[in-house]
Amino acid sequence: MPSPSCPLDARKAVDLYFMEHRAKLLDIAAFLDRLDRAAAGATDDVRLRAMRQAIPLLIDGEGDRARRILELFSDHSAEPIPEAHTQAAIGVDPQGGYEAAATPQTT
Repeated sequence: MPSPSCPLDARKAVDLYFMEHRAKLLDIAAFLDRLDRAAAGATDDVRLRAMRQAIPLLIDGEGDRARRILELFSDHSAEPIPEAHTQAAIGVDPQGGYEAAATPQTT
């Protein structure tokens, strides 16, 4: 089993970082509450579908959460698209490829 790469023990990491990450979780909760109160229409947005797939990864007990969530949001296609859909990045694969990335691969 590989040794931990964090130079801090768990207690010190919690002491240093808990409040920062508590605030981030509250931000996400507020965002989702805002969506619940908003007019219908955004529920099928590819970004929200990707976020809903990512949230369970935070508590699934597996490691490499950041890598797995980044892969979930990433476009894994090898072929360039003929034309950009927007002028800016949207933060997830616009084709919804995150669903395949979230599925555990078996060998």
